[in-house]
Amino acid sequence: MGGRTDEFAADSLRVRQRPGQSGFTLLELGVVITLLALFSLLTIPLFSGSGTSKLGYSARCLNGTIKYLFNEAALTGKEYRLIYNLDRGTYSARVLEADGKVVTVSGVGRETKLAGDVRFRDLQLPGRGTFTTGEVTVRIHSAGWVEEASVHLEDGSGNALTLHVMPLTGTGEIFGGYKTL
Repeated sequence: MGGRTDEFAADSLRVRQRPGQSGFTLLELGVVITLLALFSLLTIPLFSGSGTSKLGYSARCLNGTIKYLFNEAALTGKEYRLIYNLDRGTYSARVLEADGKVVTVSGVGRETKLAGDVRFRDLQLPGRGTFTTGEVTVRIHSAGWVEEASVHLEDGSGNALTLHVMPLTGTGEIFGGYKTL
């Protein structure tokens, strides 16, 4: 009886092939691997190029900061100010405290430099004009609106993006090229 169980145990460990079935050939595996490599070579540059340019990155970061400050102003009931330094290519935030002091905002509102060779081409504020140099302050009111603005960014190659900030929602639309209000 001991011999029969040993044969049964050894039999269950063997791989049984059914007639007409076989595994993948080396050629088939090679074709599949080649196709996967080809697809990855074609798609990875598409994903990495979509939205990782320094110009687009700078516009999205600025847009996120504006929306964050807009929400903070609405939640806290305090007035925030976004300060653009057009000469240095930076922006930062301040908050107007209840005692009248203007305080620097940490975290998202800290001074942020535009990425790489991106710079401010100009800043258009309806009723205030177009600014190309200096420091410009945009108010984000506690009542739930921000001054309308068009921020024009440009990189060293002359590529441009426009960030248009909506006054009632604090959201921005990003357009390729230079667009005026």
